[in-house]
Amino acid sequence: MKQILADFIYAVLAGAAIAIGGTIYLSLDNKIVGAMLFTVGLFAVCVNGFNLFTGKVAYVFDNKPRYLLFLLNCWVGNLLGAWLVAALLSLTRVGAGLYEKAAGLSDVKLADSALSVFLLGIFCNMLVCLAVDGFRFNQHELGKYIGLFLGVSVFILCGFEHCVANMFYFSMGDAWSLHTLIWLMLMTAGNAVGGIVLPGFRKLRRILLAEE
Repeated sequence: MKQILADFIYAVLAGAAIAIGGTIYLSLDNKIVGAMLFTVGLFAVCVNGFNLFTGKVAYVFDNKPRYLLFLLNCWVGNLLGAWLVAALLSLTRVGAGLYEKAAGLSDVKLADSALSVFLLGIFCNMLVCLAVDGFRFNQHELGKYIGLFLGVSVFILCGFEHCVANMFYFSMGDAWSLHTLIWLMLMTAGNAVGGIVLPGFRKLRRILLAEE
């Protein structure tokens, strides 16, 4: 139980970190600069080892089935963290400006088709996992950060869907509804698929080479 709670706390912190990144993005009119600085959120997650669903889902093949409960714990914690940041910001002078931008962004996302948000979720987490793997395994210090910032910036500029970032946008824009929840589930499913694509092919490659 203590481990579950500890994991949940780190998931809440991960959601809050991504929400801070989302706050930066919404606060800036320059999309390129906003996309670059959004990476501060994922940087905080990677440096501190917080439990971000989109990152942890990539390791599902390396763990036992009960890992799925850990992922659920991460997802709920991420949602709470993102919502808390949005709720607190709404009580400040910053909140009004963020609300308008978040509401507009949410409208665009929620007006999209189910297939579109699912596919955009796949592409998003493929880039996120590449960025995180680069940060973890790149032996060059500068390369770690370049890979992280480029991977995240590209998925934002492309308009791909990150479920945790969207948890913040939907909360900040007061856009929650049954339709929103369904679309968030589709984005989450897309992120899950995107997260396991590259690890899955790596595992398949190892199996094929081992059979030779």
